Amino acid sequence: MTHAAATLPALLAHRAAAHGGRTALVTGTEQLDFASWQARSGAYASALRAAGVRPGDRVVLHYGTSRWTEFAVAFLAVLRAGGVAVPLSDRSAPAATAYALDDTRARFLLHCGTGLPDAIPPGTCVLTEADADGHPTLPDLPDPAAGDLAQILYTSGTTGTPKAVGARHANLAHGCTLDDRRRPLRHSSFFLHAFPVGTNAGQTMLVNALNAHAACVTAPQFTPARFLRLLSEHDAGSVFLVPAMAIELLASPALARATASGALDSVYLVGSTAAALPQPVALALGRAFPRAQIANYYTSTEAAPAQITLLFDPARPASPGRPASLADLRVTTPEGLPVPAGRAGELWLRSPAAPRAYVDEADDEVFHGRWVRMGDLGRIDEDGFLHLLDRERDVVKSGAHKVSTLQVENALHSHPQVRDAAAVGVPHPVLGSVVAAVVVSDTGLTAAALRTYLLDHLAVHELPATVLFHDALPRNEAGKVLKRDLRRLLAHDDPEATL
Repeated sequence: MTHAAATLPALLAHRAAAHGGRTALVTGTEQLDFASWQARSGAYASALRAAGVRPGDRVVLHYGTSRWTEFAVAFLAVLRAGGVAVPLSDRSAPAATAYALDDTRARFLLHCGTGLPDAIPPGTCVLTEADADGHPTLPDLPDPAAGDLAQILYTSGTTGTPKAVGARHANLAHGCTLDDRRRPLRHSSFFLHAFPVGTNAGQTMLVNALNAHAACVTAPQFTPARFLRLLSEHDAGSVFLVPAMAIELLASPALARATASGALDSVYLVGSTAAALPQPVALALGRAFPRAQIANYYTSTEAAPAQITLLFDPARPASPGRPASLADLRVTTPEGLPVPAGRAGELWLRSPAAPRAYVDEADDEVFHGRWVRMGDLGRIDEDGFLHLLDRERDVVKSGAHKVSTLQVENALHSHPQVRDAAAVGVPHPVLGSVVAAVVVSDTGLTAAALRTYLLDHLAVHELPATVLFHDALPRNEAGKVLKRDLRRLLAHDDPEATL
């Protein structure tokens, strides 16, 4: 007898039957238990079928972080109707929503009833859950097969046009169980996050809400004070962040108040995902959450559910952590051949389930069977710790040197007056390119003081040739720095200092 769930609708049906009254998801004052999730998604799926949704039809879901419970119902409704869910945040630019509707050829758009996006293509059927009111759940809803397409997510688009990544039901349900003894996050009753819908991190939290022992609490919108208040109210045992949230949290006066009240003592796991966590930030998180294990989750929209969990060791801060197993992580040459231990190379992950793929676009540069090229450079040291060196596209080739922007950013973040920072390569007439940095700092930090500090942390060729002090870094909703926007800032703004 297998204890694995073949699809997310099958998992929801099991949980509703086993413990329907248990809370699955909390957003603000809204709570969703498994029985209600099953009933509401069934009625909505039946309404979608009545509206014309058929197996394989793309259905865009346009929801915000304050509507997570409604989004969860709509997502399962689409899957139960046989459709393909295309989650998008309601904070996406209207052009991005229009692009997704056109790119996926979606004929249906679901939303929460407010904030309808502009420029909806003619002929698009727009629905809300209110259209399912009084609609009985059809007894013959399609039973999706594990190999059917279930979801389309768009990549972050930090450097170019977002790409549509398709995931099948077996991919989404991988690792989900019907055995209550094997449920993850058993060390507490609640886990907390503030990830937006339409991101891989957000979708992972949705699957956790279905599969984990702990119930999911979503912050309607991330602010440090609200996040810490929710943590305290629910005694959350697990907290999930992206680095940008961690940086903001650590700089907030609300953190000192939460520490003094003992609110952080309930936390045993702090997970970071979506981007590299700067070393000084990881160390500071460990101090802020003294009982918690800091974990870095290494994955991507293309690679999921392939994921490497890296447990951060404050005695080895140069590494995000040591993988429990190296079986599904490979360091390779550009041709995909493994390199000897200790040598730098490209990082590849192997999917344990049906791999994802770009929709309507072949790409043998990224997908190689079950192996996915991550676009990162790294190495495994003699003790098995992973070292992330940089994104391949972000390495700065300056004269005869190759400079890691991650290393520069770690040095910048270690300065006590730097609140946030990012580094990029910019053209140089002699060296080809040099490093430039955009820095968010406390009042009073000068270029001269920063230069003096960096001379003790970086080699001469790694020093930023230009530093632009700015109020905030440009980031997308997932918290990733938009480096193309940094280059525009550096090209069009007058830097306050040139080092």
